[in-house]
Amino acid sequence: MLDDRDAEFHPSSPDQLDWAETNFFGFYNAEAHLNVGVYALFRPNLGTVSSTICMNSRRVQTPWHADFVDYRAHLPIPEPRSLLDYRLGNSLHIVCTRPNREWDIRYDDGEGTTIDVHYRAVMVPFDIHDPALDPMCAAGTEAGKFAWGTAYNGHFDQTGHFTGEVRVRGKRYAIDCVSTMDHSWGPRPERGKPNMSWLHAHVDDGNALHAIMGFDAMVDQNRLTLAHGYVLVDGELRGLARGQGITTRRVDRFPDTVELEFADVAGRPYRLAARALTSFPWQCWPNMISFNALAEWQFDGRRAFGEIQDFFELPQLNRLNSEPATARGHDSAAA
Repeated sequence: MLDDRDAEFHPSSPDQLDWAETNFFGFYNAEAHLNVGVYALFRPNLGTVSSTICMNSRRVQTPWHADFVDYRAHLPIPEPRSLLDYRLGNSLHIVCTRPNREWDIRYDDGEGTTIDVHYRAVMVPFDIHDPALDPMCAAGTEAGKFAWGTAYNGHFDQTGHFTGEVRVRGKRYAIDCVSTMDHSWGPRPERGKPNMSWLHAHVDDGNALHAIMGFDAMVDQNRLTLAHGYVLVDGELRGLARGQGITTRRVDRFPDTVELEFADVAGRPYRLAARALTSFPWQCWPNMISFNALAEWQFDGRRAFGEIQDFFELPQLNRLNSEPATARGHDSAAA
């Protein structure tokens, strides 16, 4: 079970250089199709943090065609170290005013692009390793043991309400949406992660769904299976006990449509269908790319919005885009 201390850095052995701790805040203006991602990946035992600020409202295939992107690496971790209040060298300033409940997110690039947003949770943190919350964890299945390699050895997702505004080179966009943030900690080497689809749909403060889905791109990149997830129904949190889905991809690996079906621990069914409004290739760290989309969802007949993030490692994409003889890792010269 998580507590307020889990809003902070977690202990690790000093020689564990690949240990990472992350904050992710994603939010949007649905009318403008503007999707915003604010990310910080700390390497405490290296003393560095990387950070990405991404804003996109269109279907793009490169970062430089998006509305705004600011990628930074090797920023120093501010002293004294705290995830409750930090200001990075890219100007990102995060203040956790109530641990695991409320955060203020601010950013100013000095050239007219700014973020001034408040996040308020509408539920407890969903700990994917707590069997009291997560039926997939409680079942002890291989899917329920999914921890994105070891990067999610500690991990929670949480739905909340974002309010405030962003400006893109002076143009103002109001932010008033329900979306999902997460916090992760554990060893995170820069190669060796399995594929993952991290997605969510939000109707309002009391009705939303979030899921971590696994897929094997070397076998079938479009078939999704549930690893962890939850649904909010009129404010009641219910863990998902089974689920599957199908993604279609119109351009490269970007999700275009998604169809999902789930059941909670009591067997109650949920059906969702999404169509992508945007596309954006988010390189969250050097060897990993996520094919992202802000999506409009039909969630049991109701309109919803949320993000789809489909993760592939670059060496895997090299294999997938190679000749068929090497796509599965075979040595074509020796064949």
